[in-house]
Amino acid sequence: MASRAGSCGRTRVGKYELGRVLGEGTFAKVKFARNTETGENFAIKVLEKEKILRHKMIAQIKREISTMKLIRHPNVIRMYEVMASKTKIFIVLELVTGGELFDKIVSKGRLIEDEARKYFQQLINAVDYCHSRGVFHRDLKPENLLLDAQGVLKVSDFGLSAIPQQVREDGLLHTTCGTPNYVAPEVINNKGYDGAKADLWSCGVILFVLMAGFLPFEESNLVALYKKIFRADFSCPPWFSSSSRKLIKRILDPNPIKRISIAEIIQDEWFRKGYTPPNFQQSDANLDDVDAIFSESGEHQNLVVERHEGDSVTPETMNAFELISKSKGLNLNTLFEQQMGLIKRETRFTSKCSVDQIISKIEQAALSMGFDVKKNNFKIKLLSEKNGRKGHLAVATQIYEIAPSLYLVEVRKSGGDTLEFHKFYKNLSLGLKDVVWKSEETIREETEG
Repeated sequence: MASRAGSCGRTRVGKYELGRVLGEGTFAKVKFARNTETGENFAIKVLEKEKILRHKMIAQIKREISTMKLIRHPNVIRMYEVMASKTKIFIVLELVTGGELFDKIVSKGRLIEDEARKYFQQLINAVDYCHSRGVFHRDLKPENLLLDAQGVLKVSDFGLSAIPQQVREDGLLHTTCGTPNYVAPEVINNKGYDGAKADLWSCGVILFVLMAGFLPFEESNLVALYKKIFRADFSCPPWFSSSSRKLIKRILDPNPIKRISIAEIIQDEWFRKGYTPPNFQQSDANLDDVDAIFSESGEHQNLVVERHEGDSVTPETMNAFELISKSKGLNLNTLFEQQMGLIKRETRFTSKCSVDQIISKIEQAALSMGFDVKKNNFKIKLLSEKNGRKGHLAVATQIYEIAPSLYLVEVRKSGGDTLEFHKFYKNLSLGLKDVVWKSEETIREETEG
């Protein structure tokens, strides 16, 4: 591992040193962070106050923070603390290193029934607990289900969650949200819905996807998709067991009144096979301090100081903590995707070329594919000129030094459609063949050898 005095280009927030970007969305970035006092690793969600105010997102962000403070469960991402500087909000979260459940489905095609049941049991445990605390997720899908290093499922992303204060006098929620393929028919109907029943429908879609490898409701036309959802027009593949088919059909009942409840699911014969109830300690949470982090008149001592340690003149060094966090356990081979074609929301390769050569090749390849290129030191942002299925595809690239004259290049989707990113990366790879030292195929051959 390359060593260098200091940590050029790093940012410190309170007792945390911030590292590379783990993911990003429209309103936030999630960064690797290390507690400099204890050495423990975390993920920190960084939000710009000005952007939140401009887009009238205060209520949603407050809701997300309030939700996370209410929840302490082994199958839900844990929030440890919230801090604010004059311009940003920092949410300190549990660091989960096993990837998304979605990626497991992409790599395997589908899961065997016993494995799918194990994840479904953990999902139901988490959702049941959230509902007991008056919290409804409202955007459950495999992309929001993460796995830790031991393969334990963790529910994430409460940006669309609802807490009791949002339930109207009729006892129903009235906001249409979520991802269309996973949304319950009563949510689309826009006449009010029971948040618990709607979450359960999404759980049923997830179970189907885990076992089938494809969605029960899928149409390119949104109107046609909604018609299928309203009718619960789907059929189970022949490899589903009869007991799993029966349970899925009871969950994906378009009538929420007739839909099976979580209590009934937990008593279901198929569900109970190998089932272990969760073991954890309950904890009370105080939400009084949530407003304080948005206060412009707050006391100075309540704000953390964000310190930048200067612009780097060489690529950022990826330290051992970050390198290991990118792998599963201590097997660093998983830094490099081991199956050709298995490109997730991020992928990476190593190169022995100079940094200038790497940046030049990426720029040439991206421009030839119709991408706008913006460079900032050792970070490159690419934005497609074409409007895709989920808007313009946006890609973030960063170069790290992992040893003298050896660089790791991370290519990450930051916006747009994942499948379009797959296609983009395969085309990009052709233009980068001269700079890639070890690709996915090389690593796989060495591992198998």
